[in-house]
Amino acid sequence: MNRRQLLLCLLIAAPAARARSQLLDLDNLVETAQGWAQENLDGSFVKALGQIDGDRLTEFFREIQKRLKSDWVLDLASLRDEARWLLPLLSAHEETLPYSVWLSTRLDYLDVAEEFRKAAPPPKIEPGRPVPRRVLPAPIQQRTIWRKAVSLRSAPVGAEAQLSRLKAIFRAEKAPTALVWLAEVESSFNPRARSPAGAVGLFQLMPATAKQYGLSLWPRDERYDAERSAMAGARHLRRLRNRFKDWPLAVAAYNAGEGHVQKLLSRSKATTFDQISRKLPAETQLYVPKVDATLFRREQVTLDSLV
Repeated sequence: MNRRQLLLCLLIAAPAARARSQLLDLDNLVETAQGWAQENLDGSFVKALGQIDGDRLTEFFREIQKRLKSDWVLDLASLRDEARWLLPLLSAHEETLPYSVWLSTRLDYLDVAEEFRKAAPPPKIEPGRPVPRRVLPAPIQQRTIWRKAVSLRSAPVGAEAQLSRLKAIFRAEKAPTALVWLAEVESSFNPRARSPAGAVGLFQLMPATAKQYGLSLWPRDERYDAERSAMAGARHLRRLRNRFKDWPLAVAAYNAGEGHVQKLLSRSKATTFDQISRKLPAETQLYVPKVDATLFRREQVTLDSLV
């Protein structure tokens, strides 16, 4: 890690350290920055931001990742203007263009978080007590908001040209062909999409998941190959459905990790996504109903109706 890349990590890690009220000397701060980057950021992301004036971008990505991983959806709404301001900067540089694709597909989360905030009843304020959180809209109302958000949306550029072969792959892997539309939610059908955490391709596969299903990462990263990405994504979805016996939970596990979902189900003695949704990361709370709304828009089916 060179000096500029380390500086970017310091910019990210230092606020987190202060939030934990840690008193760090420089050596400890450097170690904290490196550790945080290893756990939360893909190395190529830090390198890419190092090619441009990345201070504001780095702070934004630190903040959006923190909020996506928290369990409080409404906090995402305040990032909308910043995200739209930064997108052209990301898109203008070859090194950061894949991250602009990732971010542009997630602008919906920020917009829908604002719609949830508007729909949530104002909290009851009692003198002398902390202001409570707003109560999120009920799951059925959340799904209605998502359906409205995608109801008039055209399919992404490039989707039509890929649908036939991607559906054939899903069919061969015994996964519902409608689930190829996860590629719209994950990457807008752009195989170049890359997340700051290192997920890549149409179906945003992390390195460990890709290797689990036989994809090579070197010397050629097969996650960028649409057909190989679809094969791995379909197999992973089918395995998750076999484990959880429920498509909303399988899709939640695809996003949040199956261990996280299983832990919440066990702790809550729950059997459905709606029963655990508010304890899941904010991204997953938004991801599952967005997938459901997208399937309804493209195929007139819902997650619950898939077999």
